[in-house]
Amino acid sequence: MKDHSDEAGIIRNCKTGRLRHQEVFYRHFYGYVMGISLRYAYTRTDASEIVNDSFLKVFRNIKKYDEELSIKPWLRKITVNTAIDYYRKNARFEPVLEIEQAVNESFDENQVDQLIYEDLKKLLDDLPEIYRLIFNLYEIDGYTHQEIAKKLDINESTSRSYLTRAKKKMRVLVEKFFERKNERKIRT
Repeated sequence: MKDHSDEAGIIRNCKTGRLRHQEVFYRHFYGYVMGISLRYAYTRTDASEIVNDSFLKVFRNIKKYDEELSIKPWLRKITVNTAIDYYRKNARFEPVLEIEQAVNESFDENQVDQLIYEDLKKLLDDLPEIYRLIFNLYEIDGYTHQEIAKKLDINESTSRSYLTRAKKKMRVLVEKFFERKNERKIRT
């Protein structure tokens, strides 16, 4: 278990603005911020940009941070907002194609439990960018459709629609993933 007094000391030292303390802060929280960034970025390079931009925002605003509160939710909020900013800045404005109306009665939702993180990350990477963004915001980070709509400057109904489409697409992708996996088992 981590000693929270160590984190409090790191934060207090970082508030002095000295580069040495910022480096300690960066190293201490890098993994946490990178984990969040990887959910929103398609490549590790993009995630690294989000991480670096997030830490720049943290260092600019660290003096405003209330040490009575837990640091991780504050870092998560900054990182998610940075990822949204990154998405807006780099939006490819590709049209979103409608998902096929494929329904497979034999799909077992419990198969999702068998997915490892890397598999799930690859499946999320196959979603159109806006679907992936809204899926992450709603399903993983717990934002409401109202909050998402405000952050992305879209209608709440658009957020709901994109989430529904993302879930449908994910079902199809998971199904295909397990079909390919089963085909490989049969061949070997």
